[in-house]
Amino acid sequence: MSELTFKDYGLDEEIVRALETLNYEQPTEVQRKVIPVALKQQDLIVKSQTGSGKTAAFGIPVCELVDWTENKPQALILTPTRELAAQVSEDITHIGRFKRIKAVALFGKQPFAPQKAELAQKTHVVVGTPGRVFDHIERGSLTLSRIKYLVIDEADEMLNMGFIEQVEKIIKQLPKDRVTMLFSATLPEAVKNLCRKYMSGPADIEIEASGITTATIEHALIEVPQAAKFSLLSDIITVENPDSCIIFCRTQDQVDALFRGLADLDYPCDKIHGGLMQDERFEVMNAFKRGQFRYLIATDVAARGIDIENITHVINYDIPLEKESYVHRTGRTARAGKAGKAITFVTPNEQKWVREIEEYIGFSLPPMKAPSDAAVEHAKAAFEQKINKQPVLKTGKSEIMSQDILKLYFNGGKKKKLRAVDFVGTLAKLEGMTAADIGIITIQDNVSYVDILNGKGPLVLKAMKETTIKGKLLKVYVANK
Repeated sequence: MSELTFKDYGLDEEIVRALETLNYEQPTEVQRKVIPVALKQQDLIVKSQTGSGKTAAFGIPVCELVDWTENKPQALILTPTRELAAQVSEDITHIGRFKRIKAVALFGKQPFAPQKAELAQKTHVVVGTPGRVFDHIERGSLTLSRIKYLVIDEADEMLNMGFIEQVEKIIKQLPKDRVTMLFSATLPEAVKNLCRKYMSGPADIEIEASGITTATIEHALIEVPQAAKFSLLSDIITVENPDSCIIFCRTQDQVDALFRGLADLDYPCDKIHGGLMQDERFEVMNAFKRGQFRYLIATDVAARGIDIENITHVINYDIPLEKESYVHRTGRTARAGKAGKAITFVTPNEQKWVREIEEYIGFSLPPMKAPSDAAVEHAKAAFEQKINKQPVLKTGKSEIMSQDILKLYFNGGKKKKLRAVDFVGTLAKLEGMTAADIGIITIQDNVSYVDILNGKGPLVLKAMKETTIKGKLLKVYVANK
């Protein structure tokens, strides 16, 4: 079979260029099956394991299909968690960067007013959690009349978190003439009912996994008394010496206690759970993505849909009580076809949950012996060398996409009767500039922000010191990050 590339889908040049910048080369299986159907604007039910590239599978068609000239939102993407909403919004922004697609993330535990102000701008795609999206609908700040594409992401997790009713309430307010795409790792009956009720002749796409978890994960199970878990963890970490590892606990208190224990040993680690402020959670996740520390201690809040490359190990310090959680936790490793290892600690009285997980995933978890004292001693030097080594920070997608982009601040906005078309008309006429060099434009009451692409920011900054927009000479600066 000849290798298919993203150019073979007849996508806009701007979308292909963004995908090339992001180093997206060959489509994954879910992308190969979803993109052509989505581009034909057919309803879709997609069952696909975590880490298979689902976000780009719907993100690419959404960015292709939305009309840039339309000011009101055309696509609504619902996600179960705030982290996932932020991540999907960021991914859509990257894919649509050169087409100037504006995506807005809506989620709780964040001030309402700035989100409302963003929605008052030209917005193409809204990504959000059901609760906050519904709040904006009720308050009239989210216009639904132009929505043509609805994506329900991680539908089974919506069900587990009790969001399905709220998702239904939102669907009932959307235009009937729309395309609906639903993505889920599993398809419980309640999710199937939702599909039957609100979809029209959907295409069914199922991406086969070997068993239910990816074949590139090496699974292992160690029986250990509760009191001996911390000592075992320290030995396992020493012997395995992971480059990047998530350690899952059942409760926030357990995460806090384990974090203190590992921090006392000077392990490069941090923690994430629902008790942290949202900004802290984002900060921790971003630092982990960049490789600033090796060990992330987490509750299941970090288990769904968060895409971090090159996590080599997942350790279930506490066995999950829901069989689905085992799949979602272990799916943090071995993403995009890479290999990974999942090690689960189980106390003698927790065998019931082991049996449930094994039945669900379709194979027995191979037993593993605790490392011997000699093995730990032998591994110590290499382990200490690695944790004391200064981390090499990874370049994130945002940095890759922003390399040739400069955001400029102008001290004029809606109150000076300025519109996006005024900026485009003026900037595109500057020597050395074209409309293709102008990115996302955000116009507020008194200020405006314009992304200048292709390394032409300094040229525009200099020229606009002496060039008027709609007869007004505005102050222009490089915008604060």
